[in-house]
Amino acid sequence: MDRQVDLVIIGAGPAGMAAALYGSRAGLSTVMIDASAPGGKLLKTYQIENYPGVGTVSGPDLAMQMYQQSIAFGAEFLYGEVVEVTQDKKVRLADGTVLEAKAVIIGTGAREKEMGIPNEAEAIGHGESFCAVCDGAFFRNKDVVVIGGGNSALEEAQFLTRFASHVTIVIRRDVFRGSVKAQKEVEENEKISVIYHHIPKEVVLTDGKVSGIVLENVQTKEQQTLACQGIFPFIGQVPETSFVKDLGILNERGYVIANEQLETAVKGIYVAGDCKEKDLRQVVTATADGVIAATNAFHAITGM
Repeated sequence: MDRQVDLVIIGAGPAGMAAALYGSRAGLSTVMIDASAPGGKLLKTYQIENYPGVGTVSGPDLAMQMYQQSIAFGAEFLYGEVVEVTQDKKVRLADGTVLEAKAVIIGTGAREKEMGIPNEAEAIGHGESFCAVCDGAFFRNKDVVVIGGGNSALEEAQFLTRFASHVTIVIRRDVFRGSVKAQKEVEENEKISVIYHHIPKEVVLTDGKVSGIVLENVQTKEQQTLACQGIFPFIGQVPETSFVKDLGILNERGYVIANEQLETAVKGIYVAGDCKEKDLRQVVTATADGVIAATNAFHAITGM
């Protein structure tokens, strides 16, 4: 099935939903595509305190509010996996659907990075998880390990204390990268301990399930095995941009490069959110990207 629309938005996270709101409200026929439920990483975020004007809100609640508003002016949500975007802005889906667009916004975000150590592939889904909000309840009264020292790691560790007997945070440095507030909360939580100057080297499995993790001291190279039933790595992200790898718009890390108007080197193809090359990745910056990209797409399409 081939269709012609004004604006195709790939990704229904905060960036995509903001773009859908602005594009459709401006009168563009707008289709927003995602292979998962609308919300992106909001669906995996327990609590948000820094989205202006909202106050403290759960990620899923904010996602639902954004989604309802994003389709209020006629934007269509289409469930599907995009496998290719061409130079002439044809968007191909895995089911054979092709959308011909006047403008495309890439807002697919980024997925969590794996540790890349022995036994990890077997451990994923059997004790290793990338979402404490999704899977935390499965680790009730168990010992778990969080890998990473940024805000995500600290916040997820805090959430896990609602279920786990104990949470150990492992970082390779001697200081956290997360906010002062998050650090203070972790330090004051009796159910959390921290192992500094260590990196994960191997997942230990027993009967196909996580039973521990081998850690290495980055200074002495000495190793220790820490018993645990769950591992949660929060060590960075990988952009979800493989479907545009042939367009010449990605940097060496796979992030999309764009100008101040958020337009890529391919005229009519824009980017918004976490898959864009930039320094700060937050919900509020993603929505701002979506607004800028959709507004510039509108001007390009209409000539206004």
